[in-house]
Amino acid sequence: LKANGVSYNKGTFPFAANSRARANDVATGFVKVLAHKDSDKLLGAWIMGPEAGELIGQLVLGMEYGAAAEDLGRTCVSHPTLSEAVKEACMACYDKPIHMA
Repeated sequence: LKANGVSYNKGTFPFAANSRARANDVATGFVKVLAHKDSDKLLGAWIMGPEAGELIGQLVLGMEYGAAAEDLGRTCVSHPTLSEAVKEACMACYDKPIHMA
């Protein structure tokens, strides 16, 4: 993205701030999401931590259908679940995370 001059916002959320990860004692790692600065369209994502293979699916689906970070950020997810970390990282792309200062 940088090499192509694409402007983007970055949202990250650590599993240490996720209730399920803490309860399961797997609170290491993070979710990171990149979204286009103007359109908010999802451009990329990384998950380093518990159940990454399960969690990446919602981000891949969003990218496949041209979703914005806000689209995933507004998705209702159960609590407490690891999938809240994906929601929070997407919300952080537009400065609205719930569980981060």
